[in-house]
Amino acid sequence: MILNDKTIRKYISEGLLEINPLDDIQIQPSSVDLRLGYEFLIYPEDIEIIDVRDPYFSNRLIKEIATEEGFIIKPKQFVLATTIEYVKLPDFLTAFVEGRSSLGRLGLFIENAGWVDAGFEGNITLEFYNANSIPIKIYPGMRICQLVFAKMEDRSEKPYRGKYQGQRGTTASRIFLDID
Repeated sequence: MILNDKTIRKYISEGLLEINPLDDIQIQPSSVDLRLGYEFLIYPEDIEIIDVRDPYFSNRLIKEIATEEGFIIKPKQFVLATTIEYVKLPDFLTAFVEGRSSLGRLGLFIENAGWVDAGFEGNITLEFYNANSIPIKIYPGMRICQLVFAKMEDRSEKPYRGKYQGQRGTTASRIFLDID
């Protein structure tokens, strides 16, 4: 079941769902808009290969802090970003991250692997891709994506407690920590 605005407000007021900071205007009929943070991670253009087993690869990413003047995503560029909001999901809610249609119509693809597991808490790291042939300028604080919450039939037996739990700011891939 997808949560509506009334249930989202109820869960927040009861402390079951946490989104901080949050203005009431961000709550939509069936989602919550999240805003773009100030921190971005960019892959350097001189990298020849990304080795998913290399634990030091993320140290090579370039960290940029945007100002109120905005941040430019070049054509065909991939960038990691973060939300201002810190989200804490209970063990019976999961969430889908969806890019805003208005930005998609400009060629900006917004993703975060699309899914937030029950029990996750942290800032949401977003993956941007500018599919346009011209640069796109975005601004910290703007509504960048939306969370759509789904109530699970029962509490998760093993809620998320993985390698991104409690992340703050833009977080690079930690795939090198995978046990498989």
